Amino acid sequence: MSRQQPPILRLRKKHVPDDIVLDILLRLPVKSLLRFRCVSKSWYSQITSSNFMSSHLNNMLTHNDNHDDHGYVIHIPSCNSLYMNSFSSLNGQVCTVACDRTFEKMYELRIPFTFHSGFAHLVGSCNGILCLTDYRTNRHSVLNDVFLWNPSIRMFKRLSGTCFKRKRLRDFQLGFAYHSQNNDFKVVRISKHFRNDKYPPEVEVYTLSSDSWKRIELGIPWRPNVLIYNFNCGFSFPFVSGHLHWLLDMIEGSGQHKYRSDMILSFDVNSEKFREIPLPDDDSFKGINFAKCLTMFKEKLALIQFQGCLQPRVTVCFVWVMKEYGVPESWNKLYEVPIENLTIFGGFTKYGTLIIRTNSGLVEGLEEEDKFVSIDPKTLHEQDISIQLNYPLDVATFDVSTAAYMENLALLDGANVVSY
Repeated sequence: MSRQQPPILRLRKKHVPDDIVLDILLRLPVKSLLRFRCVSKSWYSQITSSNFMSSHLNNMLTHNDNHDDHGYVIHIPSCNSLYMNSFSSLNGQVCTVACDRTFEKMYELRIPFTFHSGFAHLVGSCNGILCLTDYRTNRHSVLNDVFLWNPSIRMFKRLSGTCFKRKRLRDFQLGFAYHSQNNDFKVVRISKHFRNDKYPPEVEVYTLSSDSWKRIELGIPWRPNVLIYNFNCGFSFPFVSGHLHWLLDMIEGSGQHKYRSDMILSFDVNSEKFREIPLPDDDSFKGINFAKCLTMFKEKLALIQFQGCLQPRVTVCFVWVMKEYGVPESWNKLYEVPIENLTIFGGFTKYGTLIIRTNSGLVEGLEEEDKFVSIDPKTLHEQDISIQLNYPLDVATFDVSTAAYMENLALLDGANVVSY
């Protein structure tokens, strides 16, 4: 007489429907997905497909939108000749991720590639992908290396060469952006002509999906009386409402009549078209300002204007915000923030807190060290940031223009990608 099988073995095998499996996978963190590629060939194909990566990213973005307490800042050391020897002894440069409410260090990411100059500059961060290039000490070369780096999957990619010949161009600046319509990433390089500032900037765009650069025409009228212009390169270039932005400091005129002016260039990442955005219509912009820069304030384009004060060592920071993107009449001066001993403006966190670096100079014959400070522009409440460093920090690399550092599968199926 044959033995009966246990009830569990007599049950008919039931498979979880594919659509439910897909929905579960889309909700998993990147580290789990990397392991689950080994489950089967079908799972490997699914997880590494471009459609799955796009859907997973969209799901992550939706999740982050519903959890506003998930913000971070990212910073790396600045290039300073006094610290070159100490940096060279390190095994690679370190990128630090910190909470943007408490500024407590969450973890450190050692940069897995090196540059000829020895230093990396963080161009920007979008949806977990970091864009880095040689530091600006080498900015007069168009041959600077550019890398896209995805720390969550431990992969990076060195971008292919430029469209331009080195001898034709002098200074250039980079912007990094996310192409929302195609779930793609783009690097925009805008460059000055080598010999004549009367020529408009030249532009090329790198697209990750095609792994190639292409030239883009400026497409807007260039001011005929431009004598000299420079990129306001002391600060990063904000990515707001699907547009990258550059602030140009200009001198216009003819003969003995010369005057200072400014231009905000806006680049639509989706359509790849430029437009000029006027500065606020205010008499204060017609004079000589201490400095000004573009940034982001609570996901809106912001213009920061710095002016001296009658009180020694005090700088007034005027915060202008464009309430409705692309509408010049919506520029509004929200705050006036007096700052003592300002050395560097860092930007705003996701929550609108101002980040600066200060130095009180000599106190009783001793030189004070720089310190980092957060200021609430509404209440003017100020507090020191608990960033303990033995090297200078390039505050311009604070990733305050993005809502959060997040995990992403981008670069997983890319060409010429290096895993480490």
